[in-house]
Amino acid sequence: QVQLVESGGGLAQAGGSLRLSCAASGRTFSSYAMGWFRQAPGKEREFVAAIRRSGGNTYYADSVKGRFTISRDNAKNTVYLQMNSLKPEDTAVYYCAADPRVAEEYYSGSYYYTGEANWRSWGQGTQVTVSS
Repeated sequence: QVQLVESGGGLAQAGGSLRLSCAASGRTFSSYAMGWFRQAPGKEREFVAAIRRSGGNTYYADSVKGRFTISRDNAKNTVYLQMNSLKPEDTAVYYCAADPRVAEEYYSGSYYYTGEANWRSWGQGTQVTVSS
């Protein structure tokens, strides 16, 4: 089981930036993919971004493509989400996810990562609020 702790959330103005971090422990970090989801008030949790274990492939929801960047530092056991050009609609609790149930060798593209049920481990979430 992987344990995850997010940090870096807070309040930003529209057009501003925030960087989220997620520190992992419990298993070899470089052996699994990582992802970010978010849940806005009254809405279901939705996929934001994912990164394969080597960091060589990244995937994004259309709503954040070109504004958000996911990255990982396998030496620090940490995944990041750099969020630029923030919009009020980015306001949500952001969750870090780890360790997809099926190894990445068995699929390509982003589809598998977008399924909430496909991830084994979750962080506690960090609030991001963007004011207009």
